Amino acid sequence: MIRTRLRDFVRTDDECFFSVVDYFHPTGVRGILRYAPDETGNRFANGMKYRKYDFADSFDYMRQHHPDWISDVHIIPQERVSEILSPVDRLPEVVDSDERIKTIARVLSKAGIPMSKQGVTGSVLPGLQNEMSDIDFVVYGPVWFKARDAINRAKLSGSRIEAIDENMWQRIYRKRSPEISYDEFLLHELRKGNRGMVNGTYFDLLFTRDWDQIHQPLERGSDTEHIQIKATVTDATFAFDNPALYEIDHEEIDHILSYTHTYSGQALAGERIEARGVVEDMGHKKRLVVGTSREPRGEWMRSLSLLEKEGLL
Repeated sequence: MIRTRLRDFVRTDDECFFSVVDYFHPTGVRGILRYAPDETGNRFANGMKYRKYDFADSFDYMRQHHPDWISDVHIIPQERVSEILSPVDRLPEVVDSDERIKTIARVLSKAGIPMSKQGVTGSVLPGLQNEMSDIDFVVYGPVWFKARDAINRAKLSGSRIEAIDENMWQRIYRKRSPEISYDEFLLHELRKGNRGMVNGTYFDLLFTRDWDQIHQPLERGSDTEHIQIKATVTDATFAFDNPALYEIDHEEIDHILSYTHTYSGQALAGERIEARGVVEDMGHKKRLVVGTSREPRGEWMRSLSLLEKEGLL
């Protein structure tokens, strides 16, 4: 049985790279194609040219080359996996060659975050980054929140880690195309504090569960209807996971899952929220799913407590 988790990559025997998108892999590694060999590609690694695939294009590629691997994500047969790429193992290889990544790692290490809890994923993990690539930095387990606070302190100290400027926030908003206003989007994002700039490059501080936080696969149910609810968040421990998880106090809905990065970390425990999504009925309980498509229309989440505090309601 292959042991891998969210934000790892796997390389297949036909030299494709997939990002791992789950913690459990009952019938094969659950991932999404990110890079495939292509003579017209503009990414290079190990003497080969690669093309980067976004979410929609990756399914087009898979329909042509591996249609039997397609499910809700891509299911890579374990016997076709040639290598597991770990963000933790990759980090020491790049800190000495990339000053930006070294800066982030140094800030976190000074804050007491061990290197064994740090990693780098995205295009850097398979060595397919270019000059336009962002940095996807990973921290594992509960120390993620400590790392996030260290990044925010660094932004205020005049270090090479800087806050995101208005132009970049506008770019992120346009890319995400969320169903909330720009002012609401920005208010939530600034509070999250897990994004920044280093030497002119945008980076995310991403959460992945530590091994002892991985207990059981995500239950699956049946989608029923779109609804809009108001509720109180009772637990936001995994609000920055993927999918983001919010336990809530509501008469019908047990919890909220968000598959949209925009709504990770969107609310704190104790806050009142408003959300619209699809009800998934699992028989013994129901949940609300926000982000049932790549750019979900009519699905969103916002913290009413935050908006009221800042005078936007």
